[in-house]
Amino acid sequence: MAERAGKLELHTVAVDKPDDLNVILGQAHFIKTVEDLHEAMAGAVPQLRFGIAFCEASGPRLVRRSGNDPELVELATRNALAIGAGHSFIAFLRDGFPVNVLNQVKLVPEVCRIYCATANPVHVIVAETTAGRGILGVVDGEPPLGVETESDVMARKQLLREMGYKL
Repeated sequence: MAERAGKLELHTVAVDKPDDLNVILGQAHFIKTVEDLHEAMAGAVPQLRFGIAFCEASGPRLVRRSGNDPELVELATRNALAIGAGHSFIAFLRDGFPVNVLNQVKLVPEVCRIYCATANPVHVIVAETTAGRGILGVVDGEPPLGVETESDVMARKQLLREMGYKL
């Protein structure tokens, strides 16, 4: 017999992070996720400093954590607890950008979805039912104020070249 669905509550959880840190928020599905994410990030960018936390969805239902920067591991752990959605993970990065590790993160076999990869302020929209909590989506940044001009295009291209992302 199917379990009858109960009440649905929506929550908005602000990701607590300093402005200079990047965050990756996603969903995965297995206890070894945190170790596989650690290996993927460490292997992608040797100087990258990071902390990861993963919310286990069954069994002991612990927040599993790893990383090479204790401060970022603690930050990821606090945010994972605040979001509290089963099978979600959050990673904070320093000395590197999501673009440097995102493909490797997506290739981790347990990773199902990436909700965002950003340095912007993030609000996580969480649904809560009798079965638990799940991430519906994120609010990542503010709405546009206009359309880029030719000088904005030139500035964007110059910035990308200064950062080494374009020749």
